Amino acid sequence: MEKGIVIQGARQNNLKNINLTLPRNQLIVFTGLSGSGKSSLAFDTIYAEGQRKYVESLSAYARQFLGQMNKPDIDKISGLSPAISIDQKSTSRNPRSTVGTVTEIHDYLRMLYAHASRAFCPNCGKPIQRQTIDQIVDALEALGDCTKLLILGPVAVGKKGTHKKLLEELRKEGYVRVRIDGEVAVLNDDIDLEKNKKHTIEVVVDRIIIKEGITQRLTDSVEAALKLGDGMMVAGVIGGKDHIFSTHFACPECGISLPKPEPRIFSFNNPLGACPACTGLGASLEADFSRILPEHGLSFRLGAIKPFPYNKESWLYKQLDAFLKSYSLGMDNCFDDLPEEAQMEFEFGGTELLTFQYTNQDGETKTYQRTFEGIVPMTKRRYEEAWTEKMKETLSNYLIEKPCPVCHGARLRPESLAFHVGNKNIAELSAMPVADLIPFLENLDLTEKEKVIADQILREVKSRLSFLSNVGLEYLTLSRNAMTLSGGEAQRIRLATQIGSGLVGVLYILDEPSIGLHQRDNDRLLATLKGMRDLGNTLIVVEHDEDTIRTADWVVDIGPGAGEKGGYIVAEGTPEDVKNTPGSITGAYLRGEKYIPLPESRRKGNGLYLTIRGATEHNLKNIDVKIPLGEMTVVTGESGSGKSTLINEILYQGLSNIKNHTSYGTGSYKSMEGTEYIDKVIDIDQQPIGRTPRSNPATYTGIFTDIRELFSQTSEAKMRGYKPGRFSFNIKGGRCEACHGDGIIKIEMQFLSDVYVPCEVCHGARYNRETLEVRYKGKNISDVLNMTVDEAIPFFENHDKILRKLLTLQEVGLGYIRLGQPATTMSGGEAQRVKLATELMRRGTGDTLYILDEPTTGLHSEDIRKLLIVLQKLVDQGNTVVIIEHNLDVAKVADYIIDLGPEGGDKGGEVVAEGTPEEICQVSRSYTGQYLKPVIDRTIEIMKRHKDDRSQ
Repeated sequence: MEKGIVIQGARQNNLKNINLTLPRNQLIVFTGLSGSGKSSLAFDTIYAEGQRKYVESLSAYARQFLGQMNKPDIDKISGLSPAISIDQKSTSRNPRSTVGTVTEIHDYLRMLYAHASRAFCPNCGKPIQRQTIDQIVDALEALGDCTKLLILGPVAVGKKGTHKKLLEELRKEGYVRVRIDGEVAVLNDDIDLEKNKKHTIEVVVDRIIIKEGITQRLTDSVEAALKLGDGMMVAGVIGGKDHIFSTHFACPECGISLPKPEPRIFSFNNPLGACPACTGLGASLEADFSRILPEHGLSFRLGAIKPFPYNKESWLYKQLDAFLKSYSLGMDNCFDDLPEEAQMEFEFGGTELLTFQYTNQDGETKTYQRTFEGIVPMTKRRYEEAWTEKMKETLSNYLIEKPCPVCHGARLRPESLAFHVGNKNIAELSAMPVADLIPFLENLDLTEKEKVIADQILREVKSRLSFLSNVGLEYLTLSRNAMTLSGGEAQRIRLATQIGSGLVGVLYILDEPSIGLHQRDNDRLLATLKGMRDLGNTLIVVEHDEDTIRTADWVVDIGPGAGEKGGYIVAEGTPEDVKNTPGSITGAYLRGEKYIPLPESRRKGNGLYLTIRGATEHNLKNIDVKIPLGEMTVVTGESGSGKSTLINEILYQGLSNIKNHTSYGTGSYKSMEGTEYIDKVIDIDQQPIGRTPRSNPATYTGIFTDIRELFSQTSEAKMRGYKPGRFSFNIKGGRCEACHGDGIIKIEMQFLSDVYVPCEVCHGARYNRETLEVRYKGKNISDVLNMTVDEAIPFFENHDKILRKLLTLQEVGLGYIRLGQPATTMSGGEAQRVKLATELMRRGTGDTLYILDEPTTGLHSEDIRKLLIVLQKLVDQGNTVVIIEHNLDVAKVADYIIDLGPEGGDKGGEVVAEGTPEEICQVSRSYTGQYLKPVIDRTIEIMKRHKDDRSQ
């Protein structure tokens, strides 16, 4: 039997035919520069081969549903265990997915509510119990001997009418007495009821005195009354109060029936449980008037209605013209000029007929009579009827997600919410943070029967909740939409789910689990990973975090460089072995030979501030935040403390609406001061630079336009009359038409995985033969696209415009990427740095605000060092850079830190500390400060040591 996982001849992507043996049942860290080949080895080789071998063991019939992974370029892997990948890319985009459904905790809660809940009337709130006939008889006998009862069967409850036909039928059936509106009447008497008044009619089935031996008669009477009352009966104590009984889940007073409690009625993904208004989504898209008409004082002619620019010949503006004329106004008026009733009509629609003329597409002018539709319903209708994706996307900017007006975001129908456990319905339970939910479930007040039923379910639920808490997600609620989770949060949720499964002998492969995690929670995460290892599993973690590397049992350092310069095993062994390996960049950082230095002095900025006042979105506690301009500000705090809410939803979207004239729905805040000092705001996020393989770094940065222009200026191209468009693979003319410029052709293989083969006409070059005959310095356009940035720099050294852009890409650490590398193959960190480089290529004004969200994702310490040099250069030009970040190497070089917290969720949302990194370290409440101080102290020590070495 193999001692470990033996890899022979791995050549996937940039791997250089490597051989490697990994120990079993160990915590293994793959590290190295971004682009060095870590993911190629971990995911594209080891995981892909594990999955492929598993799928191959299934029948051909099963394989057609599962799909088949491509065989990685490798000679052999032996000793593989079943592999599970926990990466950051699988965040659900389904609006029906929540934290509860993803972790399967919601399924257990549905079972709990189906078997151990208590029902309450959704109308009056009174308890509802279903009782058998025996239970009803026992309850009546328990009233005591000599109790005089009327056994009544309700046949009409709160219904208008004279009910003559009903009373006649009861008389014919042999009944003698009825109780009408609380008064007993004899059916043979002339009963005259008011037609327009609601009446309650109950048949007197029997008059009974409770005594010994009455059980059989009482049982018969109860059965007859329940039959008359369709499962409901009333026992009226003569001279006392009524007792209402039901064999159904129904409120005796309101008449509201509840369904039988079963798991499916507590699922918002099942029609039996979902709120009928929002079909279980909890929210609906509604047109937002404040986005449609942001400036009430702007005239309609000048474009006050943002979704629909002014066009006097359009259907909308013909209607609007007639509407305004009905109030003696015109297009040069604005919304504020309308009288109050007309403003409501303009917003939501009116009832008065308007007459106007409209010329249709055939050129016919007709006279129409219509009521004004209202700008809000019109925007919603046009969004729903949009026939192009572009139109739908444009109009979506004017819609906002609002809680469902029926279920108010609970997602379930009222009948499902009528069942309570511990005085909370399932929606209220799901809305509690994990940190509060665990003690709540531990202190439930249950009957003995409920305890027996709930014991096993609660054990599973509490176990899974504990795992979520252990990976630092105690601030999340089970009702949180999965689409709103960050990549790091989604990865840790799947990690918690896997821990909960308790599998043994599994190979887990994780992609940077420390992302989005504050250093305070990192210790808990590492303890969790070690717990999974101790169960008897092997963990391969692709990671750059120094704490994780030092904690690992085995470290594999891949490099030495990135792209073509990577793909080798530089060092392997214990963390100490790697630390002492010459030539390992990771080792150099571990031993302090390489480091990210502290700045010589902190900038003081330009004395101006951008101030946000009264921020209250999500968990923000009505905070005021001052961001100094002309400085690098890092926003820190625990995961869930409110950083993204403050910076992305309030600062960026609010400032973008002011400066970039966008129409984002910003987070809630009172005011933003100092915006006049900002020229523009740019958000450099980690979204892909394109959704198709046709998008690549050359096209995104604009380098490709310059290269095509250069090729069109060659003597060969001029002789043939080729323009720059000839060298584009996106349009006809120069591209290969066999593959439409893709260079590859997809072949569907039914139960095998799809096969991509190079186009047999252009052999992957993307262009036709004539285009490829045009060469510059011996290279055709396809050869240039296959160059790395590092290779392209000397090639274009005489072309300043192209060279400047290439050098910028190299500056941000992307010298290894190919100019034509498909956008779909790039990581989030690489995409973010391409965007950053693109911004650096533009001529800056010096008054720009740049916002970056965790730019260190996927970056080695050496990559972070290069990135920080670039960001510092931006600030040196007078710009302001705001970074959301947990990485302490970034925090220590900041000019200013805003630390939110002190914890996540409801316990966060406050400004814990603000100031220079040194000032943050002095604040005892700041967890960031507690972890930042030793990092700063260590850096000072390393810098002093290096200074001493140089002086010697």
